[in-house]
Amino acid sequence: MKKFNKNYSDNPYFNLFEKQSHNQYNIAQSSYRDRIKKLDKLQHALQFTYRKQIREALYKDLKRPLVESDLVAVYLVIKEIKHAKAHLHRWLKRQKVSSNIVLLGTSSYVMYEPKGVCLIMSPWNYPFNLTFSPLVAAIAAGNTVIIKPSEISSHCAEVMQNIIDDLFETDEVALIQGDAEVAQNLLKLPFNHIFFTGSIPVGKIVMKAAAEHLCSVTLELGGKSPVIIDKTADLKVTAQSVAWIKHFNNGQTCIAPDYIYIHDSVKQKFIDQYKKAVEEFYTNDPSTSESYGRIINEKHFDRLQSYLDDAKKHQATFEIEGHVNKDDKYLGPTLVSGLSEDSLLMKEEIFGPILPIKTFNDLDEVIKDLQHKDKPLALYMYSRSNSNIKHILKNTRAGTSAVNANGLQFSNHNLPFGGSNSSGIGKAHGFYSFKEFSNERAVLRRYTIGPLNLVLPPYNNFKEKMAKATVKWF
Repeated sequence: MKKFNKNYSDNPYFNLFEKQSHNQYNIAQSSYRDRIKKLDKLQHALQFTYRKQIREALYKDLKRPLVESDLVAVYLVIKEIKHAKAHLHRWLKRQKVSSNIVLLGTSSYVMYEPKGVCLIMSPWNYPFNLTFSPLVAAIAAGNTVIIKPSEISSHCAEVMQNIIDDLFETDEVALIQGDAEVAQNLLKLPFNHIFFTGSIPVGKIVMKAAAEHLCSVTLELGGKSPVIIDKTADLKVTAQSVAWIKHFNNGQTCIAPDYIYIHDSVKQKFIDQYKKAVEEFYTNDPSTSESYGRIINEKHFDRLQSYLDDAKKHQATFEIEGHVNKDDKYLGPTLVSGLSEDSLLMKEEIFGPILPIKTFNDLDEVIKDLQHKDKPLALYMYSRSNSNIKHILKNTRAGTSAVNANGLQFSNHNLPFGGSNSSGIGKAHGFYSFKEFSNERAVLRRYTIGPLNLVLPPYNNFKEKMAKATVKWF
């Protein structure tokens, strides 16, 4: 039973943490079959038992269209579960590594052991996906878990509470609802790993708290994800692709396009195609469309409204000006050009259905501009020029990228998902998530006396020669 260096008796969640800490080695010893059974139960709950409640909760919190709810909250999590179940047997195997001749008489391997007691802190924009996807990996790796969902998507948090209470004992997986004070108290506890998805400012708070306990972290953050459109791009396909992911969940997506660089010669054609795409997707009045969501709350609505007011103050051009209805938290699709770099829309992560558009004539101007900005979570490019695509990929930095597509990289569980520096730390999905919740433990086993015995003390001339020969030849 582990003893803690600090007294946490005044922390309201220490008893729960301590229960999981005491139980972590029991969970770590759970077999491959035990873990598969847990994943099966979670899959059944999402796919059948709670599917209706999930849809209803997402509609109440975000007015999320049913198709979007099924695709992200259900399908992608189930896909994550199926991927883990298909590969877990291989992930849990010892990974043998080779040894050099100096280590003759030994064998070496890497074993993946659970990190221990983990904290998952999930956001409000995709509450089910960004709670249960990391939970799948944590279970597969054999950890105990405390979950803190966002209180902003309160209906979703309540359904997730019911799911977790229904499927797990609290000394293995527990969910705690509450506000920022709850999160602060949890962050004071000495977790072995924290998996956080959210904003950059809060990510810094999480990392600072984790440093107090030398706790490892996975930070899935965001930033301003650019789209580069050159003059060779198929503008109809590009406009449809950008418009779809930009307005999916009403733009409240960490990998949504945040602004566009477009070649000046095709700007107007793209705008025309973008208008057509928006009308095809959501009719000429998106406020009446069942396919168009809403902003999560008044606070975020007011934030977006302030960005629009600032753009007008900077005399920007509204190529598409979406209608606004604060009572309904409705903000229509909006496309803005002519923005200065010091405007709020160009400085802040937008997280809403507003898309700034900038023009360029020389691709190297775009690359130079991006090299002076923080690394985004995603960088997109639309082009039929292989040389332009290669040039962009070689000379920019981003957590993820997609070529002639938007957001689809997130759905491939064989790809690592995550940011770099200000857009995040660590990777998720599939094996990459399993690794985040595991310690890669190096093991060397000695069987017989090997060459190293020849250089054990006391040292003499012969052993000096042996050491020199080893350095030179092995």
